[in-house]
Amino acid sequence: MALSCSSLCSRLSLVRLFVLRTNRTTATTGLYSSYVSRESRLPLCRLYSSTKVRQGIGRYVASRLQWANSKYEVFLKRRFPRFYQIYHTFVEGFRLLFRDAKEVNRIKIKMFSDGVKVQDLPYREMEKLRQFHRDMIKAIPLVVISIPPFANYLVFVLMYFFPRQLLIPHFWTPSQQLEFRAVYSSLRAQHHWPVLKGLEHTSHQVKDSRLQSHLKDLCNKVQSGVNPTVSEILAVRGLFSGPPLGLKRMSVDHMRHISPLLFLSPRFPSSLMGRRLNSYALELLQLDRALIRLGPHQLSDVELRQACYVRGLNSDQLGVNQCQEWLSRWLQISSSLKDSELSLLLHSIVFLSANYPHGLNNRPH
Repeated sequence: MALSCSSLCSRLSLVRLFVLRTNRTTATTGLYSSYVSRESRLPLCRLYSSTKVRQGIGRYVASRLQWANSKYEVFLKRRFPRFYQIYHTFVEGFRLLFRDAKEVNRIKIKMFSDGVKVQDLPYREMEKLRQFHRDMIKAIPLVVISIPPFANYLVFVLMYFFPRQLLIPHFWTPSQQLEFRAVYSSLRAQHHWPVLKGLEHTSHQVKDSRLQSHLKDLCNKVQSGVNPTVSEILAVRGLFSGPPLGLKRMSVDHMRHISPLLFLSPRFPSSLMGRRLNSYALELLQLDRALIRLGPHQLSDVELRQACYVRGLNSDQLGVNQCQEWLSRWLQISSSLKDSELSLLLHSIVFLSANYPHGLNNRPH
């Protein structure tokens, strides 16, 4: 039977007292008794150390909490199935968010210790940093709202009724993931037609008659429902590095139609909007280069659809082969561009995606 801590301490005290008394009788016997006392005491201290006791208590408490939590989930699932789905989604969401935060922290530590720049990261790590940064920007307002006392109850109500506007994808159910991505794709597609009309209007400012003709033909082809070839898009690349269609030279109205293609607000001042467009376009170009180094064939089906979605395609309604073909065409364009031609990369969102689901089918009549 295991000894209790109090009885163990009292017995050790008696041993010490016995050794001291024996030392008064004979030095030799005292030395031997002290040696025996120390040798017999050490195994007991190791066996009944406070660290092991705490570990045992911790394991017991954790197991009981896990048991209670499982019982609570069974109760919710049986009596309140809708609330259980929300509860389960939030628990799983926090687990995924915590995992992503650890992964991002590991990547940043590696970048700092090894002196690795963002553009030199592997594709998956670069994409993880990009997406986590976007998610945190969206989550900050919700955190600020929840700071006042008792505001968490209001936040919970808001999250229940406005999950798309307030929650990041970690806290969406699988059905909400598909539904909300379709909504965002539809909102983005609403700006395809204005971008094409803006290009048509700008083409009158092009002095080179050959480039002007190529741009008009390209816009007419997309508007008529035909997907342009890679060569037809690259034929007008010279117009997108300087005026009138370079990122730093295009009109404010045109920038306001380009920004929603990247889910950026068009309500910022023109100078800030231009910097944000340039920053996001450069990030997308670096992401493309990392994907080319990895090889698009290395992506899983989920990663493939996400890559297409980030670049402007509503990939959930397409087959895997269609997504692969579309992404291949995008990377052919991206790999041919210089940093000064980022504007064409952004316009390629319209050129390549307009005639896919949620594209120009929603154009105004």
